[in-house]
Amino acid sequence: MNKYGQDLFKGTSRYYSKYRPMYPSSLIRFLVETFSLNGEQNLLDLGCGTGQLTIRFSDWCHKIVGIDVEPEMIEEAARIHQEVRMGQIEWFNGTLEQYTLENHEHFSLVTIAKAFHWMDRPKVLEELFDMISPGGGVAIIDNYDPNQTLKPWQVRFNEVIEKWYGKDRKAGNSTYTHPVTSHEEVISHSQFDLEVHTLPTYEITWNIESLLGNLYSTSYGSKRFLGSDISLFERDVREAMLDICESGEYKEELTLSVKIGRKGL
Repeated sequence: MNKYGQDLFKGTSRYYSKYRPMYPSSLIRFLVETFSLNGEQNLLDLGCGTGQLTIRFSDWCHKIVGIDVEPEMIEEAARIHQEVRMGQIEWFNGTLEQYTLENHEHFSLVTIAKAFHWMDRPKVLEELFDMISPGGGVAIIDNYDPNQTLKPWQVRFNEVIEKWYGKDRKAGNSTYTHPVTSHEEVISHSQFDLEVHTLPTYEITWNIESLLGNLYSTSYGSKRFLGSDISLFERDVREAMLDICESGEYKEELTLSVKIGRKGL
């Protein structure tokens, strides 16, 4: 994450916890069954953000650790965890390397959800290998699809975003470029055995508030990039989106892919 600086998700954590879509129950069931989670195992969620996915494994794991380099994300995760009062979860602000300096647990499952692309992927897999119990593994969860056909409302929304934020996708103090080498390739060149799974398609419904909130939760859509133009931007979004659909509801179909690096017995 170093090339993007320390402020990659600065100011986004409250939007992240409130507006990021929840992962479907099918993902939790799939991982519970695939890794035979029964309440005795330890789980590590790397790049955990505000912890919505982390907390959902509370019934299925003995101990859970959530790690994120963004202090605001960990503070928000701890706040939510305190509210729901579920599970034995440790929240750690820092890198995986920093965590392992003082902690030597083993984990049956490591989840990395929509965060692997920010990391030094080969290095992270190398660091994780010795931390994972035989038969366990790391699950890379994503719904990135470069070939996805956008719906008219998505095209219109993206046009308004580009108008106000610019063509380059900002990320911290740099611009974002998606890795050229696929996650599958990175895993297949590691010590792990690669498994690729595609989960059933699911649907989410957006409205204008949640579209804006989700945008503000991203590295490239942080409110701070708009400066004093926030209210003008939001008015432009409302007009454009209501023009394309008067109901103000927008449906999106998503497909999750889970790339697993399995450690042999």
